[in-house]
Amino acid sequence: MSKIAIVYHSGYGHTKKLAEAVQAGAAGAAGTSAELIAITAEGTITDAEWAALDAADAIIFGSPTYMGTVSWQFKKFADASSKPWFSQKWKDKIGAGFTNSATMNGDKLSTLHYLFTFGMQHSMIWVGTGLMPSNSKAAQRNDINYVGSFSGLMAQSPSDSSPEEGPLPGDLETAKLFGKRVAETAAQFKK
Repeated sequence: MSKIAIVYHSGYGHTKKLAEAVQAGAAGAAGTSAELIAITAEGTITDAEWAALDAADAIIFGSPTYMGTVSWQFKKFADASSKPWFSQKWKDKIGAGFTNSATMNGDKLSTLHYLFTFGMQHSMIWVGTGLMPSNSKAAQRNDINYVGSFSGLMAQSPSDSSPEEGPLPGDLETAKLFGKRVAETAAQFKK
């Protein structure tokens, strides 16, 4: 059985909803368990959650995009990961990342670059979306990968939406497919 850990920070609930969709996709892959690990408002996780990350076959990182990068809470978690980094506990694990912001662009790619670099610091093997973008004239906002990201999952939630209203259904379906891809990749590496 592959173990997937999804560690994320959510300031207003939108990124949490996205993390839950990623979890649903990962857990839907055969022979996979997927655990959500929420970074607190203080930027911490428990010792048991650190142990779950160490035991995972894949770690998916998630953060809202604030001011062009991850939230300070996620950054505090990342800085605290220097202990597993020093002993290379996450080396050769599958890594992936996702983000959400209020605008369609919102400099989300900067956040994904941060998450990718963080994964590379830990010697992880990075997995992108594996999804073609919906970029034709006929494309609709709720199509799969409408935001058009390859290096990680991007979603958009209007600034005045509640977590019940955003991310939008197409982004949540994209998140499920992304979680499934990461889980399937982790299973291939376990063989």
